[in-house]
Amino acid sequence: MSKKILVVDDEPQIVKVLKAYLEKAGYQVVTASDGNAALSTFQREKPDFLILDLNLPGMDGLDVCKTVRRDSNIPILMLTARVEETDRLIGLELGADDYVVKPYSPREVVARVKTIFRRTAAEPLKTEIIQVGDLIIDLEKHTVNLANRSIELTPTEFEILLTLARQPKRVFTRLQIMELAQGDAFEGYERTIDAHIKNIRNKLELNPKKPIYIQTVFGLGYKLDTDQNA
Repeated sequence: MSKKILVVDDEPQIVKVLKAYLEKAGYQVVTASDGNAALSTFQREKPDFLILDLNLPGMDGLDVCKTVRRDSNIPILMLTARVEETDRLIGLELGADDYVVKPYSPREVVARVKTIFRRTAAEPLKTEIIQVGDLIIDLEKHTVNLANRSIELTPTEFEILLTLARQPKRVFTRLQIMELAQGDAFEGYERTIDAHIKNIRNKLELNPKKPIYIQTVFGLGYKLDTDQNA
């Protein structure tokens, strides 16, 4: 069964072109042209992936992203013409996995979709469980538990946490986290990692402003270190 993708954009030509390219790549495609229709279509069609324009009439893409994230961890790729870095970071902080800035090539969008699907669908060669303190990551089940509490992460958040957990105490630069967690096809910038780390901390930490697990190493990057539990 091919994966189903919901494309949300108020520009009919963009929707038409993206639909054609995605269907040629083997995906099922459903569409919506505004925020309210996007949520209705999402509930009805239950897509595997959401491609979401931020500038929508009525309910904008940021509100759609926030609403979807309350119930689902499906991958979300933002389409944005907004040039302000803060707009893109807000989208990432709301739970989007990646973004593409207009104007863009439809081939680039298809490539991003394939990359994200490949990350989320890749099966481990063997059952692998990584434990750091009371943090347990099950690669086969794609689950995260902390002190017997289930932690719901987006695909990108899962890969970033996994990257840090594979080598506890090692300091990773933002660029290293991008390359290891998101692959060479990712063309974002290093500040996006800060947004994803903020999201992970909000889910892991009792006090995200004083993190116990994911530590900032100023001037360098981040590391996973549970020693401060002691």
